Amino acid sequence: MAERENRRERRSEAREETPEFADRLVAINRVSKTVKGGKRFGFAALVVVGDQRGRVGFGKGKAKEVPEAIRKATEQAKRQMIRVPLKDARTLHHDIEGRHGAGKVVMRTAVAGTGIIAGGPMRAVFEMLGIQDVVAKSLGSQNPYNMIRATIDGLKKEASPRNVASRRGKKVADILKKPEAETVEA
Repeated sequence: MAERENRRERRSEAREETPEFADRLVAINRVSKTVKGGKRFGFAALVVVGDQRGRVGFGKGKAKEVPEAIRKATEQAKRQMIRVPLKDARTLHHDIEGRHGAGKVVMRTAVAGTGIIAGGPMRAVFEMLGIQDVVAKSLGSQNPYNMIRATIDGLKKEASPRNVASRRGKKVADILKKPEAETVEA
């Protein structure tokens, strides 16, 4: 019995130690269902959550009231977070393309001081992720759900030089070395 209580205490302490997440409401949609007596209204919310240090997630929630829909969406977003490696904690390591359904997004690295050049739902993802400099374009679907899914799909493909080096069994310096420098020395 005492062991079970210790586990509970450890779990509650672990929850308190987790970093505080920022969240951004991207879209809210009023939906109605026509029934015999008239219409019943409900709400669907789309929320992006992140720690602004390389972790981001999105969630959607439905409920009869707006605050409840937002709460459900936020909880789902926290459960579905992904980690994205960032270059100098401000931009992407390389250009990426993400797709979901008819939605296609292109994300490019940018020099310091560029800022976030991206449309609504994509901007929310980048701000919650902690990216400061990025140029992004949405091609295809303008649906916020598909735009966010395509953005997350692209961010999952992001690879840091450390990841590539470990996967190929090389050193990070070997990965970052320029090929032209070797030909000049020869």
